[in-house]
Amino acid sequence: MSAQLHIAVDAMSGDRGPAACVPAALAAATEHPDVRFTLFGREADLVRELRQARPPNVVCAHADSVVEMTDHPRDALRRKKDSSMRRAVDLVKARQADACVSAGNTGALMATAHFVLKMLPGVERPAIISSIPSRGGQTFMLDLGANATCTPEQLRQFAVMGSVIAADQPGVHARPRVGLLNIGEEDIKGNETVQAAHNLLAATDINYIGFVEGHDIFSDSVDVVVTDGFTGNVALKTMEGAARLIAEAMREEFTRSAGRKLGALIAAPALKALRSRLDPRRYNGASMVGLNGVVIKSHGSADVFAFQRAIEVAILEARDDVPARIAERLGGAASA
Repeated sequence: MSAQLHIAVDAMSGDRGPAACVPAALAAATEHPDVRFTLFGREADLVRELRQARPPNVVCAHADSVVEMTDHPRDALRRKKDSSMRRAVDLVKARQADACVSAGNTGALMATAHFVLKMLPGVERPAIISSIPSRGGQTFMLDLGANATCTPEQLRQFAVMGSVIAADQPGVHARPRVGLLNIGEEDIKGNETVQAAHNLLAATDINYIGFVEGHDIFSDSVDVVVTDGFTGNVALKTMEGAARLIAEAMREEFTRSAGRKLGALIAAPALKALRSRLDPRRYNGASMVGLNGVVIKSHGSADVFAFQRAIEVAILEARDDVPARIAERLGGAASA
């Protein structure tokens, strides 16, 4: 890790591109004057967004190409070696940056990061982990889409990695409670993979509490929920859809009549607090754990606020040297 923390930003990424990434990075640089930032992107696009005074801890680096959301991961890896995404990951590989952040194509970012950074010793596959609002504050869940199918051993590795990530968060137990997602809490339920993973997790030194169900994700009874990427991604998209449905239904009901509009006005402070508490932008920034370096994936639709949150996640994981801690917990050591 470099003496001064250094974050590489794929400033061309996401639906909004530099319009969101650049001001988010500038805001983060102002809040963290002890951290350096390198923004990768097309020079003309970056200059257009740098209308305000640039903090001294921010530099720009030109990248000839951009990985589009429609690009196949294989094509992005082979044909766009000078893209803003690839150059950000390469800087982490060279140990000139401690983390990189991108809101780009998830498959392309995973393929690029996997190819360039390689895996930590003791980790077979990377996983995507992110926090989800819950009654206890937040619950961490993985895998959220990197691996459609997983072996019991891979689920065990995910559990260890998730425990390391969660332990760094304020308000989380020193020994995070880890649960394995299943169709019931009883030991006899679940398929062969889940049953075998359950036995492996019971033998680890993490705080494994056994099977948990879907509703437990939002409770205060578990800190880390482990599942395969297919199930995790479906669950995540279901949560996002349910949240939008509830928000739209509330908006419709509160504007249906003059009386209800008055009720909405009276309830405005509580509604504002609820909106802030459940705002998905606050939880933006998914970590691609298991790689030999810190790579943070922002939601593609992230605005300035959300992308800055992803940068904050990168800073936290880089400061805590999460890859080295994961390697240590899994019995290996990160390669130089």
